[in-house]
Amino acid sequence: MSEKIEKRRLTYQHQGRTIYEWEQSLEDITIYIVPPPGVTAKMIDCKITAKTMTLGLKGNPPFLNETFEQPVNSGDSYWTIEDGALTISLTKGSKGRTWEAVFEGHTKVDPFTLSECKKSMMLERFQEENPGFDFSGASFNGQVPDPKTFMGGVGYK
Repeated sequence: MSEKIEKRRLTYQHQGRTIYEWEQSLEDITIYIVPPPGVTAKMIDCKITAKTMTLGLKGNPPFLNETFEQPVNSGDSYWTIEDGALTISLTKGSKGRTWEAVFEGHTKVDPFTLSECKKSMMLERFQEENPGFDFSGASFNGQVPDPKTFMGGVGYK
């Protein structure tokens, strides 16, 4: 993907506190969490299945125990902790599908932001299907098509 195509990082807040930030591409959902100071990778307990994710500190109740909005490919999903930030990389179960939220019951993105996410994913798809062309300055007139189904759809290679 061209690094010039902008991804939009979204925020999920609960009771005025940022729980996580996230962004999506054609194939991935990336979640960013700031753990408490001093937390190391050995202290993290993270389990990712096709439908759920549990995250917390070993020996404690989970911080997150949620069902995904859409299925993920758990075998290709992973987490890392670096420079005090926890990053969870999820591979979408259905390439090109636009997620409105990471987890069921969490605030869905507003229609304008969803349209901007679709635009970014469509540009990413055009870039993937037409290497060598630069779509970073492209724009859409009217409603942005669905990146999953537009012109015959998209699939994993």
